[in-house]
Amino acid sequence: MRKHALILPEAGGERAGRVGTGTPLRLLVLGDSSAAGVGVETQDQALSGQLARALSADYALDWTLVAKTGATTASTLERVQRLDPATYDVVVLAIGVNDVTRSVPLRRWLAMHGTLLSVLRTKFGAKRIYTTPLPPMGRFPVLPQPLRHVIGLTATRYDVAMAGFLSDHPDVTRLHLDLPMDPTLMASDGFHPGAEVYRIWAEHVAAAIRADFPPQAREGTNAQETGGK
Repeated sequence: MRKHALILPEAGGERAGRVGTGTPLRLLVLGDSSAAGVGVETQDQALSGQLARALSADYALDWTLVAKTGATTASTLERVQRLDPATYDVVVLAIGVNDVTRSVPLRRWLAMHGTLLSVLRTKFGAKRIYTTPLPPMGRFPVLPQPLRHVIGLTATRYDVAMAGFLSDHPDVTRLHLDLPMDPTLMASDGFHPGAEVYRIWAEHVAAAIRADFPPQAREGTNAQETGGK
């Protein structure tokens, strides 16, 4: 399957920036090819770009993307351990699919995830971490049967285990969203999201961040109520 799969590049464009005005917020997007924007041409169409745009109306956003195609939880942990210390209010994690496809043992995956969360708290001061459940891999158009069925069952088993694991981590928000798996909304490789799926994903993340970090009311917002009558 890997030998014959269509290999798409990571989205081009900036991987860090400052946008918007309002409440200061520092954001790190971390993960694999889905975080890197594989499936679209530019980061503006990908998760990080659409998330930055969604948040820029309410926050003075300082954002950074650290992502690589093929990344597993273990390789992501190694990557963040090599990064210089920094401070982020929010971390958005997009990893796990490659752990499933590479048959990383479930216990090892959970243990590595726990270590990664600890590093994000201690080295980067993350106040809240957002994760997304594994996608319904049993519905990926590119996977033939019976591989699709087997991968789907494995992803479900891993995802259930992760949900239980994260229940002991109150600073981690596990998003619940039903991303459309319509082949017309997927990338041309039948495996990665298209721009519309990235947009829906980004909007869900942005809504969760606003709930946890309410933007401060801007000066003059209540002018009509206080002095504009």
